[in-house]
Order: sequence, then C-alpha cells, then structure tokens
Amino acid sequence: MALAPGRPGAPERPQRRRAAATTGLDVLVIGMHYAPEHTGNAPYTTGMVAALHAAGHRVRVVTGYPHYPAWEITAGYGGLRRHEVLDGVPVTRVRHPVPAVPDARRRIVMDAAFTAHAAAIGGPRPDVVIAVSPVLLTVAAGLRWRREGRTALGVVTQDLYSRALTETGMTSSRVASLGARLEGSLLARADGVAVVHPQFSSTLEGLGVDAGRITTIPNWSHIAPPTGDRAAVRRELGWRDDEVVALHAGNMGVKQGLENVVEAARHADAVGSPVRFVLLGDGNQRARLEALGAGIERLTFVDPLPGDRFPDALAAADVLVVNEAETVAEMSAPSKLTSYFAAGRPVVAASWARSAASAELARADAGVRVDPGEPEALLAAIRTTAEDSAAGERGRRYAEDALGAGRAHAAYVAWVEELASLRRAAR
Repeated sequence: MALAPGRPGAPERPQRRRAAATTGLDVLVIGMHYAPEHTGNAPYTTGMVAALHAAGHRVRVVTGYPHYPAWEITAGYGGLRRHEVLDGVPVTRVRHPVPAVPDARRRIVMDAAFTAHAAAIGGPRPDVVIAVSPVLLTVAAGLRWRREGRTALGVVTQDLYSRALTETGMTSSRVASLGARLEGSLLARADGVAVVHPQFSSTLEGLGVDAGRITTIPNWSHIAPPTGDRAAVRRELGWRDDEVVALHAGNMGVKQGLENVVEAARHADAVGSPVRFVLLGDGNQRARLEALGAGIERLTFVDPLPGDRFPDALAAADVLVVNEAETVAEMSAPSKLTSYFAAGRPVVAASWARSAASAELARADAGVRVDPGEPEALLAAIRTTAEDSAAGERGRRYAEDALGAGRAHAAYVAWVEELASLRRAAR
C-alpha cells in the first residue's frame, strides 16, 4: 500500500520539501467534519491538521458545526459563525442546516449551504488549500482560492461521492450520473488528490482524474490501546461470560445496512445461539433499527461511549462486526476497521468481495468475509471466528505495522509540501 508515491521526473523534490519545511507554508483546510467530532472523517482531518501544524506550517481550518453521528448540532454551538483555537490552530466554524432525516436532497442542501458559507470566509491567500470530501462541494470552495503558480489545491477523498449516490439508493440513476460528472470535473481541477484506499484510484481515473495526481494515504488507527480488565469491562457492560458478543461499533446509517445484523440476532434467538449482537453508537437509522429489533433477546443497543472507554469495549467483545448494505461495494473504506484491528479481536465483515473493506480484511488476515444481506451466514461466521484468537492478533500486528499514525501524518506533510513545490515550479 503506497503511502506517498512521488511523481516521475521530479528529482529535485526532496530539496523542495526541505525548503518548504524550513520556511513554513500557509495552509487552509476546508472540511465539514472536525474535532470535537470523534468518529467518521473528523479524527483524520484533525490528525492531518495537527501533523501539518507540528511540522511548522501555518494552518487554519474552516469547518462546520459538530453534529455527527447524532445528526444534531452539539449543545453550546450557536450563531452563524464561531471562531476558536484548538491545539494552536485557528478554527472558523460556519453554520449549515443539519437534517433530522439526511436523505439525498437534504444532504445536498446541507453540503451546498456549508460550501457557500465556507467560500465566503476571507483571509490571507494560502500557499495550499486542502478540501476534504465526501462533502464533494467543498472542492468548489477550495477552487475559489486556487491560482496556478500561487495557490495549489489538494483534495482528500474519504468516500467516493458518485458511488455513494448510486450504492446507497438515496437518489435516481440520473442524479447519480450527474454526481459522477460533477465529481470528475471537480477532482480533475485539483493539483493532487489523496485517497484513503488504493482501490479508489481506478474509479477516479475512470472519472477523468490523472493517475499521476493521485496519492494513497491510508487512514490510521486513532484509538488508544485498551487498558481495562477484560472480564471487568464485560461485567460492566452486562455481557455474560457464557455468551459470544458480536459488536458493531460506529455509525448506524444507510450504508451500514444494519437490518442484516438485526435479522442475524433474530435468527440467533430462533436457534438458541449463544451469540449476542451489540450495536454501539448512534446515527440516523438507530431509532428505526431499535423498532425493527424490538423483542429480540439477543440484540442490545449501547449509546456512544467516552473515548477512554471505547477501546476497552472493543477489546472486551469476542468478534467485531463490519456490515455494509447489499447495494454498497466501492463507495468507502470503513474507518472502523482501523480501530477494530488495533483492538486485537477477530473481525467478521458482511461485505462484497470487491469492496475496500474486504481487501483490508484480507490484507490484515484478521477474520472472515461473508456476503452482505445473509444473516444466517453472518451468525455462522461469528460462531466459528470467535474461536480464532490468532486472527485478532494478526489484525493488531497489521495495525501496528501498516496503520500507524506517524506514517500517515508524515505522508500528509510530504504530500502538502509536494503540492507547494508544484505551485512554485509553475511560476
């Protein structure tokens, strides 16, 4: 997995990077999600910014009001704009609507409002502006700053926008086609695109993005190692020693397709299985899932846990579950896998064989894959995988070797400095 492949024909790049690191760059990062959001894309944008700041670059952030995954603005955040400093970095937050039911139309309205508000924020011209997608329209706000020879534009692609429109089924094929054309048009105008998984590259090339402008920088494991006594944590969470706990942690949204997990729990009840399914987290589908799972004995919902308790909960489970909707295959690389591998527990992924999730699971050799939408197969895989402690250990080693924050942070710094070098070369 390449971290920061360079471009051919640029032998002087190391000297350019050293010059950039010595003088420091003015970097503007635009993305809807940022700390204090602690799940989804926010930890990675926050970590990238922290790495650039630590490298001596002058970074400022334009972001949204924290609302994910609860889909409501966090208490205490009011007004049309808010200015603050987080860990030495100036942050401007701009207001945008947050839909209680985030269907395609409402999401587009939210994204467009954020983009328009973000584009209106002034300030000194940066050397490099970084737009963070899957809020694809954020790239349009970044293009406001881009000037050849003066300001370079980089895009961090966490999810594939056009694939999301198609695979989540939230919109028509015509709108999805327009989304693909828009995605290709915007990304093709960037000086560089960083993707979080190598499988994204071929899709972007198919949309017209020059392969030479694509860099792979994987997401990293951003949770601390577990510290609690495993038996004590299980007792605290109400998990018995004689049951197999299959835990899905994270967002409960459309693309997760967690109806499959609910039905697997229903089947576990029917056959008297020792497996208990636990859905930990929040999201716009949670209430519907709770209604669907009412009366299922072997299904438990747990509210989001504080950051210091979350790693202990992962490590206390017997199996960690990734579940994707049957329509989802290529739109994203589930960020939860980085945390799952670090927890050292075996993983079962209900995901198509061509997905990024399946590719990562195979690369880590940390568990097994089953097809999505097959609850009985999911339950059977959990029963067998729970006994494979070696798979969990392989995942932990993979997280240490390939998903370290230091490697990814250094790759982002090098990528941004390379963008600045190209900007200077164009003068």
